[in-house]
Amino acid sequence: MTTERAPRTLDVNDLKALAHPLRVQLLDALSTYGAATASGLADRLGESSGATSYHLRQLEKHGFVRELKGKGSARERWWERVPGGIMLDPSRFDRESPERAATDLLLAEWEHNRRRLLSDFLARGDSLGLDWLEASALTTTNLRMTHAQTADLNDALTAVIRDYVARYRDQDAPGARPVQLQLNLFPVVDGAPTPEHPDGTSDLRKEARS
Repeated sequence: MTTERAPRTLDVNDLKALAHPLRVQLLDALSTYGAATASGLADRLGESSGATSYHLRQLEKHGFVRELKGKGSARERWWERVPGGIMLDPSRFDRESPERAATDLLLAEWEHNRRRLLSDFLARGDSLGLDWLEASALTTTNLRMTHAQTADLNDALTAVIRDYVARYRDQDAPGARPVQLQLNLFPVVDGAPTPEHPDGTSDLRKEARS
């Protein structure tokens, strides 16, 4: 049975170590495609092998990546991401603080990479064959929920995802390929909330009782 890996909550030193676009891209590439060499990552990201090698060593120093033992040579090291999720909590830092700026940079880079992968699938996904197209999903659902209900839905979806991660993590079954599940659940910022009545109930609750 696979042991659940607790996510890593980034502290100030972690944020400083990751607050570089190329380091975020390297970490994302290792997460998405698996182990690779500095030169292989350089080719994928359009960077020099000297730059990727340097930033990989910095990521190793802070415990984000590690050398893949038993593969490669003294001249060509293979790297893999250290297993486990990463948690960011922007609310821990003041809006104008350097730590908040580093957090925002990380979130922006991750979102950029997610959009890039999705755009690539939309443009070239049919090259993988009909089976993969039919197995994939792009879904948008609009709801009206309270923050507590939204948190409950988040917990339920996360539990399902964790079950599948534990089931299929690191498998090498024939035909398996990298698959990315992107989950976004958020309030629409310019959407109007249901107004409260003087008795503490909302319009929706009054309609439900009528």
